[in-house]
Amino acid sequence: MSRTPRNDTTATRQDAAVPAHDELHVPVRGGELAVLRWPADDPGAPVVLALHGITANGLSWARVAHHLAGRVTLVAPDLRGRGRSGRVPGPYGIAVHADDMAAVVETLGVERVVLTGHSMGAFTAALTAVRHPHLLSGLVLVDGGVGFPVPAGVDPDELITAVIGPAMRRLSMTFPDRAAYRAFWQGHPAFAGSWSPWVDAYIQRDLVGEEPELRSSCSLEAVRTDGVDQLGGEVPGAVRRLPLPAVLLWAERGLMGEPQGLYDEQRLAAAGLDPQLVRTRLVPGTNHYTILIGDEGARVVAQHLLAAAGVAGT
Repeated sequence: MSRTPRNDTTATRQDAAVPAHDELHVPVRGGELAVLRWPADDPGAPVVLALHGITANGLSWARVAHHLAGRVTLVAPDLRGRGRSGRVPGPYGIAVHADDMAAVVETLGVERVVLTGHSMGAFTAALTAVRHPHLLSGLVLVDGGVGFPVPAGVDPDELITAVIGPAMRRLSMTFPDRAAYRAFWQGHPAFAGSWSPWVDAYIQRDLVGEEPELRSSCSLEAVRTDGVDQLGGEVPGAVRRLPLPAVLLWAERGLMGEPQGLYDEQRLAAAGLDPQLVRTRLVPGTNHYTILIGDEGARVVAQHLLAAAGVAGT
């Protein structure tokens, strides 16, 4: 495992409230994952391993790190095919990510971690728990991890494009400079009134290439493979086979800020989850993005992570 000093160009634009982090490089099959780490004040504190969404990167967890305030160590990889792990080749798929996370935990040299994931990362966290149960001491799912049956006759690839269409389109776009990419995201309805240094640092980490042809670091093949993986096979059923109880935090609104979120009480009831295995909690006033990167959403996520780690919150 190697360590990279935090000297990227986006770091200088963050304000003092954004906590400093290290960047580690963890060997996995085919290459190395870039892994962000916000260290605890106490080196012996519990470790939280946090997994991002389908077109995101590890810096999406920075605001949660702010609210954790050094009481635990937060570790957030750029998953295979994204961010600074964008060049790690396939095969892709949720099971591959799960096995990559086992390699991350082994490299960190800790016995067990509190595992959490947002959106696709929640599906990955659930499957990691099933495939590697000895690695976990707690599990928190954030607006993801519970799947629903695909309607008959619907092509899975078309369904994924319909659900995350704007994100998919972004992967084939180029941008002349970083300001243009910022403007693209600031026009996203989910971020209306919620822009912050945390959001800016997170979206800027996604860019690769040179001006005037900057583009997203995300591999389109990885996104398609992982997206379809969530719809069938072992992945959507993992949440019903967890080796330990989990909490599912769900957002009130959806990916575009629309009133209907990915989950609601009726849909979760219809999913048939064991309430002793998965406790569900609404996070009011949040959408699919701001439940993680907005101030109130990040505060609630941090509180649940501290509780799962057995650390007193404030």
